[in-house]
Amino acid sequence: MAARPRGSRLRRTVLAVLVTASVAVPVTGAARPAAVPAPVPPASTPLPAATPAALADRYAASRDAIWAAERMAADNGHQWRAAMLRAMADPARHFLSFDGRDGGRADEVFGDLSRAERIAVLVPGSDTDLDRYGLLRGGSMRLQQRLGDRSAVIAWLGYRTPSTVSLQAVTPGRAAEAAPDLRSFVRDLSTAKPGARISLVCHSYGSVVCVRAAAGLEVADIILYGSAGTTADDAAALHTPATVWAGRATHDWIAHVPHTRLRLPFATIGFGTDPVSPEFGARIFAAGDGGHSDYLKAHSPALENIARIVSGQTPSEAGGGA
Repeated sequence: MAARPRGSRLRRTVLAVLVTASVAVPVTGAARPAAVPAPVPPASTPLPAATPAALADRYAASRDAIWAAERMAADNGHQWRAAMLRAMADPARHFLSFDGRDGGRADEVFGDLSRAERIAVLVPGSDTDLDRYGLLRGGSMRLQQRLGDRSAVIAWLGYRTPSTVSLQAVTPGRAAEAAPDLRSFVRDLSTAKPGARISLVCHSYGSVVCVRAAAGLEVADIILYGSAGTTADDAAALHTPATVWAGRATHDWIAHVPHTRLRLPFATIGFGTDPVSPEFGARIFAAGDGGHSDYLKAHSPALENIARIVSGQTPSEAGGGA
């Protein structure tokens, strides 16, 4: 009888080592692009209230910060970044904050935040930065369009995301760094928009960030999708009054990542319990047949169900109808 536990531990250890090797070995020569120089943005204070006038002032200040970053990028020969920043500085786009340093930080608003009764805060996963911002922006736009009037979506690029092909992608360090900033952002948003229904919409590694920030936050829902795990053993460990949801598409490669946690002297590798497993205890929603980056594509079951959750409606369950 003693052999089985040893075999189980051995399998878990081997799986964890394989995960480490799969991401740590290829990282040689595959580091993130060199940082683009950017100025230190002016310090921002919490938004006192999400009134049209206050938001206009905040959006204008962020636009000035974007233009300053554009000039520095252009002066240093980074024409791709400069062109992208010129597009971001379009007066039709709205940012609560912007920082062009170290891959970039930005909080872009889609919809009229001053009138919003439902707000989704999208927290992205690995490989999201200013140079690879299109997927986050496109998904945010489609979710807001699906939510309709009296809604807003905020694309929260508020942390230094790990590279998918790196040791950081299977360890919680970046999430631990990001969680206090996400917690502060959501609390400030709650103060500026009292009475609004706020949901965290967390993709892939972003689910680890959301869970690290969850305790005590006044949000209605925490939606985990495309997640390899969260470092929490179960939903109860989040210590949140929010309803915790989880979904995973049929062809998402993340399903094949081992659900293990291995504590080593230099790091804890892996994220533990599968969020869509019965052991985790989240409410499961149908996410369709797409891949890891397809959840917020137009007309996808995942987009439909996430929009329903953010709106306070019941989504279709995994295994049920669309």
